[in-house]
Amino acid sequence: MSDPCENAPPEPQAAEPLDAAPLCCIVGPTATGKTALALDVAERLDGEILSMDSMLVYRGLDIGTAKPSAEEQARVPHHLIDQVEPHEIYDARRWLDDARARVSDVRSRGRLPIFVGGTGFYLAALLRGLFEAPDPDLALRAALEQRAESEGAEVLHAELATIDPTAAARIHANDVRRVVRGLEVHGQTGRTLTDWQREWNDGPSERVNAARIVGLHLETPVLDRRIAERTQVMLDAGWREEALSARERGLSRSAAQALGYDHILAWADGDASRAETVAAIALRTRQFARRQRTWYRKFRVRWIEADAPDRLDRALSVLRGESTESCI
Repeated sequence: MSDPCENAPPEPQAAEPLDAAPLCCIVGPTATGKTALALDVAERLDGEILSMDSMLVYRGLDIGTAKPSAEEQARVPHHLIDQVEPHEIYDARRWLDDARARVSDVRSRGRLPIFVGGTGFYLAALLRGLFEAPDPDLALRAALEQRAESEGAEVLHAELATIDPTAAARIHANDVRRVVRGLEVHGQTGRTLTDWQREWNDGPSERVNAARIVGLHLETPVLDRRIAERTQVMLDAGWREEALSARERGLSRSAAQALGYDHILAWADGDASRAETVAAIALRTRQFARRQRTWYRKFRVRWIEADAPDRLDRALSVLRGESTESCI
């Protein structure tokens, strides 16, 4: 007797929740006011905020990451915040899986998911899917990590700069994990990480074209001043104590990439003054803001001046699909 299921049609594939409707995003360099705008937008559009920030996922890293306050999170529901402890690894793949689940949940309640944050790679993962690089070569990686330990991270970064100057320009010399990955990929394949990523960036994507992305812009001198002022405010709010507590609990290699915490801990250990720490963090943050802008050039972002009096109305127009704001 034949199996009655033998000729049954295949089970339908589950719909991709990220393709069910145009994705709404608010992006921009750090310190441009994304959180404040997102709260106003969410209230007007009956929305909920999904964090698109790689460091807001860590519990206890609040001050140094400019995490929305308890009052702000009570005002509008937030998701993808405080997902894990600082000693845990949390990467883009895990974030994207969690984002899919939250999008489905928010839409099931008839509300609008609004992605908000400054992690350019997360925006790229959201709109294009994840970049599929070659599988890790653990032996080569271990050898490169040993070299970084014995020779210094700067030596490996200089080597990456000769092989893949584009990658080296966007990866800080102290970001050993990413420097090692760039050298590892080249050692495996004979191709640079930039070459692999270019294929990913240039690939077609209906999701990219449909996305409604608001970008907040500030002129560089204004943004630099805001960054310097915010750094002082964060230190006054207890950033030093927060960093010490996080170190006691343990920092994973992904959490350790949180901007400024290494400088704060150096200050706490007596290796720098407060003034030197403020200057170093402000510089790193300005450099980070420049790299953020580079990521945004890959997408159709509709830019709005962050201090424009009509920024809310213009942002609403973009996210409703009504705007003719120029894209950069």
